[in-house]
Amino acid sequence: MVKISTTPIEVPKLPKKYAFFDLSDYGRIPARIIAESLKSTNITPIHITIWFVISGLIAIYCMIIGNYICAALFLILKSILDAADGELARVKQKPSYTGRYLDSISDIILNFLIVATIWFISDTSIYVAVMAFLGIQLQGTLYNYYYVILRTNVKGDNTSQVFEEEAPVALKGEKQRHVDVLFNVYKLLYGGFDRIIYTIDREAPKSSTFPKWFMTPLSVFGLGFQLLLISIMLVAGLKDLILPFFAFFSLLIIVFVGIRKFAIT
Repeated sequence: MVKISTTPIEVPKLPKKYAFFDLSDYGRIPARIIAESLKSTNITPIHITIWFVISGLIAIYCMIIGNYICAALFLILKSILDAADGELARVKQKPSYTGRYLDSISDIILNFLIVATIWFISDTSIYVAVMAFLGIQLQGTLYNYYYVILRTNVKGDNTSQVFEEEAPVALKGEKQRHVDVLFNVYKLLYGGFDRIIYTIDREAPKSSTFPKWFMTPLSVFGLGFQLLLISIMLVAGLKDLILPFFAFFSLLIIVFVGIRKFAIT
Protein backbone atom coordinates (compact mmCIF):
# COMPACT_ATOMS: atom_id res chain seq x y z
CA MET A 1 0.00 0.00 0.00
CA VAL A 2 1.46 3.32 -1.07
CA LYS A 3 1.18 6.26 1.30
CA ILE A 4 1.85 9.78 0.10
CA SER A 5 2.01 13.12 1.85
CA THR A 6 -1.36 14.80 2.24
CA THR A 7 0.19 18.20 1.54
CA PRO A 8 0.21 18.84 -2.22
CA ILE A 9 3.49 20.13 -3.61
CA GLU A 10 3.70 21.90 -6.96
CA VAL A 11 5.97 19.54 -8.95
CA PRO A 12 5.69 17.85 -12.36
CA LYS A 13 3.84 14.55 -12.37
CA LEU A 14 7.10 12.85 -13.33
CA PRO A 15 10.72 14.01 -13.58
CA LYS A 16 11.70 14.38 -17.23
CA LYS A 17 13.91 11.30 -17.06
CA TYR A 18 10.92 9.07 -16.29
CA ALA A 19 8.24 10.77 -18.40
CA PHE A 20 6.57 8.40 -20.85
CA PHE A 21 4.25 8.88 -23.81
CA ASP A 22 0.79 8.66 -22.26
CA LEU A 23 -1.77 7.50 -24.83
CA SER A 24 -4.64 8.56 -22.57
CA ASP A 25 -3.34 12.10 -22.06
CA TYR A 26 -3.94 13.52 -25.56
CA GLY A 27 -6.00 16.34 -24.04
CA ARG A 28 -3.14 17.74 -21.95
CA ILE A 29 -1.99 20.44 -24.40
CA PRO A 30 -5.46 21.96 -25.00
CA ALA A 31 -6.12 21.55 -21.26
CA ARG A 32 -3.07 23.69 -20.49
CA ILE A 33 -4.18 26.30 -23.00
CA ILE A 34 -7.60 26.42 -21.34
CA ALA A 35 -6.03 26.67 -17.88
CA GLU A 36 -3.67 29.48 -18.88
CA SER A 37 -6.52 31.42 -20.48
CA LEU A 38 -8.55 31.15 -17.26
CA LYS A 39 -5.68 31.78 -14.85
CA SER A 40 -6.66 35.38 -14.11
CA THR A 41 -10.42 34.82 -14.03
CA ASN A 42 -12.80 33.88 -11.23
CA ILE A 43 -13.43 30.48 -12.80
CA THR A 44 -12.31 27.68 -10.49
CA PRO A 45 -11.28 24.07 -11.16
CA ILE A 46 -14.65 22.96 -9.79
CA HIS A 47 -16.36 25.00 -12.50
CA ILE A 48 -14.30 23.06 -15.08
CA THR A 49 -15.32 19.79 -13.44
CA ILE A 50 -18.96 20.83 -13.80
CA TRP A 51 -18.30 21.66 -17.46
CA PHE A 52 -16.89 18.20 -18.14
CA VAL A 53 -19.90 16.62 -16.46
CA ILE A 54 -22.16 18.68 -18.74
CA SER A 55 -20.07 17.66 -21.75
CA GLY A 56 -20.42 14.01 -20.79
CA LEU A 57 -24.18 14.35 -20.36
CA ILE A 58 -24.49 16.04 -23.76
CA ALA A 59 -22.51 13.14 -25.28
CA ILE A 60 -24.97 10.71 -23.68
CA TYR A 61 -27.93 12.66 -25.08
CA CYS A 62 -26.32 12.65 -28.53
CA MET A 63 -25.92 8.86 -28.33
CA ILE A 64 -29.58 8.44 -27.41
CA ILE A 65 -30.76 10.49 -30.40
CA GLY A 66 -28.33 8.70 -32.72
CA ASN A 67 -25.95 11.60 -33.43
CA TYR A 68 -22.75 9.64 -32.88
CA ILE A 69 -20.38 12.20 -34.40
CA CYS A 70 -21.52 14.83 -31.89
CA ALA A 71 -21.39 12.22 -29.13
CA ALA A 72 -17.77 11.47 -30.03
CA LEU A 73 -16.85 15.16 -30.08
CA PHE A 74 -18.35 15.76 -26.65
CA LEU A 75 -16.64 12.68 -25.23
CA ILE A 76 -13.30 14.03 -26.45
CA LEU A 77 -14.17 17.46 -25.03
CA LYS A 78 -14.98 15.78 -21.75
CA SER A 79 -11.49 14.24 -21.70
CA ILE A 80 -9.88 17.63 -22.38
CA LEU A 81 -11.89 19.36 -19.65
CA ASP A 82 -11.13 16.46 -17.30
CA ALA A 83 -7.46 17.36 -17.64
CA ALA A 84 -8.12 21.11 -17.57
CA ASP A 85 -9.53 21.23 -14.03
CA GLY A 86 -6.30 19.85 -12.59
CA GLU A 87 -4.22 22.12 -14.79
CA LEU A 88 -6.20 25.16 -13.62
CA ALA A 89 -5.66 24.15 -9.99
CA ARG A 90 -1.92 24.00 -10.68
CA VAL A 91 -1.61 27.33 -12.49
CA LYS A 92 -3.72 29.07 -9.85
CA GLN A 93 -1.76 27.20 -7.16
CA LYS A 94 -4.99 26.31 -5.42
CA PRO A 95 -5.05 22.56 -4.88
CA SER A 96 -8.28 21.22 -3.44
CA TYR A 97 -9.30 17.85 -2.06
CA THR A 98 -12.89 18.85 -2.71
CA GLY A 99 -12.10 19.27 -6.38
CA ARG A 100 -10.00 16.12 -6.53
CA TYR A 101 -12.69 13.86 -5.09
CA LEU A 102 -15.48 15.56 -7.03
CA ASP A 103 -13.52 14.93 -10.24
CA SER A 104 -13.13 11.20 -9.51
CA ILE A 105 -16.73 10.76 -8.36
CA SER A 106 -17.97 12.52 -11.49
CA ASP A 107 -15.82 10.24 -13.65
CA ILE A 108 -17.19 6.98 -12.29
CA ILE A 109 -20.81 8.18 -12.42
CA LEU A 110 -20.37 9.32 -16.03
CA ASN A 111 -18.68 6.02 -16.89
CA PHE A 112 -21.69 4.16 -15.53
CA LEU A 113 -24.12 6.36 -17.46
CA ILE A 114 -22.11 6.04 -20.68
CA VAL A 115 -22.03 2.25 -20.40
CA ALA A 116 -25.75 2.17 -19.58
CA THR A 117 -26.50 4.36 -22.59
CA ILE A 118 -24.46 2.20 -24.96
CA TRP A 119 -26.29 -0.84 -23.61
CA PHE A 120 -29.61 0.94 -24.22
CA ILE A 121 -28.83 1.87 -27.84
CA SER A 122 -27.12 -1.38 -28.80
CA ASP A 123 -27.98 -5.05 -29.04
CA THR A 124 -25.91 -6.04 -26.01
CA SER A 125 -26.69 -8.28 -23.07
CA ILE A 126 -27.05 -6.64 -19.67
CA TYR A 127 -24.49 -9.14 -18.36
CA VAL A 128 -21.94 -8.00 -20.93
CA ALA A 129 -22.70 -4.38 -20.02
CA VAL A 130 -22.00 -5.09 -16.34
CA MET A 131 -18.76 -6.87 -17.26
CA ALA A 132 -17.76 -3.92 -19.45
CA PHE A 133 -18.36 -1.37 -16.68
CA LEU A 134 -16.45 -3.41 -14.11
CA GLY A 135 -13.71 -3.98 -16.67
CA ILE A 136 -13.39 -0.29 -17.50
CA GLN A 137 -13.05 0.56 -13.81
CA LEU A 138 -10.52 -2.18 -13.10
CA GLN A 139 -8.46 -1.15 -16.12
CA GLY A 140 -8.36 2.43 -14.92
CA THR A 141 -7.55 1.34 -11.38
CA LEU A 142 -4.59 -0.77 -12.51
CA TYR A 143 -3.23 2.12 -14.58
CA ASN A 144 -3.62 4.52 -11.65
CA TYR A 145 -2.06 2.00 -9.24
CA TYR A 146 1.13 1.60 -11.24
CA TYR A 147 1.27 5.28 -12.24
CA VAL A 148 1.03 6.54 -8.64
CA ILE A 149 3.63 4.00 -7.52
CA LEU A 150 5.95 5.25 -10.27
CA ARG A 151 5.41 8.90 -9.30
CA THR A 152 6.07 8.05 -5.66
CA ASN A 153 9.25 6.08 -6.32
CA VAL A 154 10.82 8.75 -8.55
CA LYS A 155 9.73 11.69 -6.36
CA GLY A 156 7.19 13.07 -8.79
CA ASP A 157 3.76 14.53 -8.10
CA ASN A 158 2.58 13.56 -4.61
CA THR A 159 -1.06 14.66 -4.58
CA SER A 160 -2.50 11.15 -5.01
CA GLN A 161 -2.58 7.95 -3.02
CA VAL A 162 -3.08 4.44 -4.33
CA PHE A 163 -5.43 3.73 -1.44
CA GLU A 164 -7.32 6.31 0.57
CA GLU A 165 -7.57 5.28 4.22
CA GLU A 166 -8.63 8.48 5.96
CA ALA A 167 -10.08 11.79 4.85
CA PRO A 168 -7.24 14.31 4.47
CA VAL A 169 -7.15 17.61 6.32
CA ALA A 170 -8.92 20.28 4.29
CA LEU A 171 -6.67 22.75 2.51
CA LYS A 172 -6.97 26.51 2.70
CA GLY A 173 -10.20 27.71 1.10
CA GLU A 174 -12.21 24.50 1.51
CA LYS A 175 -14.35 23.12 4.31
CA GLN A 176 -13.47 19.94 6.17
CA ARG A 177 -17.05 18.64 6.11
CA HIS A 178 -17.09 18.87 2.31
CA VAL A 179 -13.82 16.94 2.12
CA ASP A 180 -15.13 14.33 4.56
CA VAL A 181 -18.39 13.76 2.65
CA LEU A 182 -16.72 13.55 -0.74
CA PHE A 183 -13.99 11.28 0.63
CA ASN A 184 -16.57 8.83 1.97
CA VAL A 185 -18.42 8.78 -1.35
CA TYR A 186 -15.11 8.34 -3.19
CA LYS A 187 -14.11 5.45 -0.94
CA LEU A 188 -17.52 3.78 -1.38
CA LEU A 189 -17.31 3.96 -5.18
CA TYR A 190 -13.65 3.11 -5.68
CA GLY A 191 -12.66 1.08 -2.62
CA GLY A 192 -13.67 -2.30 -4.02
CA PHE A 193 -11.73 -1.79 -7.26
CA ASP A 194 -8.67 -0.66 -5.30
CA ARG A 195 -8.76 -3.78 -3.13
CA ILE A 196 -9.08 -6.10 -6.13
CA ILE A 197 -6.08 -4.61 -7.92
CA TYR A 198 -3.99 -4.54 -4.75
CA THR A 199 -4.82 -8.20 -4.11
CA ILE A 200 -3.75 -9.11 -7.65
CA ASP A 201 -0.36 -7.37 -7.32
CA ARG A 202 0.39 -6.39 -3.74
CA GLU A 203 4.17 -6.45 -4.34
CA ALA A 204 4.10 -3.69 -6.99
CA PRO A 205 5.00 -0.86 -4.55
CA LYS A 206 8.35 -2.58 -3.93
CA SER A 207 9.40 -2.12 -7.55
CA SER A 208 12.18 0.40 -8.06
CA THR A 209 10.53 1.97 -11.12
CA PHE A 210 8.42 1.12 -14.17
CA PRO A 211 10.09 1.57 -17.57
CA LYS A 212 8.62 3.65 -20.39
CA TRP A 213 8.14 0.56 -22.57
CA PHE A 214 5.74 -0.71 -19.90
CA MET A 215 3.91 2.49 -18.97
CA THR A 216 3.08 3.62 -22.52
CA PRO A 217 1.21 0.41 -23.49
CA LEU A 218 -0.40 0.39 -20.02
CA SER A 219 -1.80 3.87 -20.69
CA VAL A 220 -4.42 2.32 -23.01
CA PHE A 221 -6.21 1.65 -19.71
CA GLY A 222 -6.40 5.39 -18.96
CA LEU A 223 -9.87 6.95 -19.08
CA GLY A 224 -8.92 9.33 -21.89
CA PHE A 225 -7.95 6.47 -24.19
CA GLN A 226 -11.03 4.47 -23.22
CA LEU A 227 -13.26 7.40 -24.22
CA LEU A 228 -11.28 7.82 -27.45
CA LEU A 229 -11.90 4.17 -28.33
CA ILE A 230 -15.61 4.54 -27.59
CA SER A 231 -15.74 7.65 -29.77
CA ILE A 232 -14.02 5.92 -32.69
CA MET A 233 -16.27 2.88 -32.46
CA LEU A 234 -19.42 5.02 -32.31
CA VAL A 235 -18.45 6.98 -35.42
CA ALA A 236 -17.41 3.76 -37.20
CA GLY A 237 -20.87 2.26 -36.64
CA LEU A 238 -19.60 -0.36 -34.20
CA LYS A 239 -21.82 0.47 -31.24
CA ASP A 240 -22.80 -3.19 -30.78
CA LEU A 241 -19.15 -4.14 -30.30
CA ILE A 242 -18.19 -1.47 -27.75
CA LEU A 243 -19.25 -3.25 -24.55
CA PRO A 244 -18.09 -6.74 -25.60
CA PHE A 245 -14.74 -5.20 -26.55
CA PHE A 246 -14.23 -3.60 -23.13
CA ALA A 247 -15.39 -6.73 -21.34
CA PHE A 248 -12.71 -8.82 -23.09
CA PHE A 249 -10.14 -5.99 -23.10
CA SER A 250 -9.90 -6.55 -19.36
CA LEU A 251 -8.01 -9.78 -20.04
CA LEU A 252 -5.01 -7.55 -20.70
CA ILE A 253 -4.98 -6.85 -16.96
CA ILE A 254 -3.56 -10.34 -16.50
CA VAL A 255 -0.95 -9.64 -19.18
CA PHE A 256 0.23 -6.37 -17.64
CA VAL A 257 0.31 -7.78 -14.12
CA GLY A 258 2.26 -10.78 -15.41
CA ILE A 259 4.80 -8.53 -17.11
CA ARG A 260 5.15 -6.47 -13.94
CA LYS A 261 5.70 -9.53 -11.78
CA PHE A 262 8.12 -11.41 -14.01
CA ALA A 263 9.94 -8.69 -15.99
CA ILE A 264 10.04 -5.67 -13.65
CA THR A 265 11.52 -5.74 -10.16
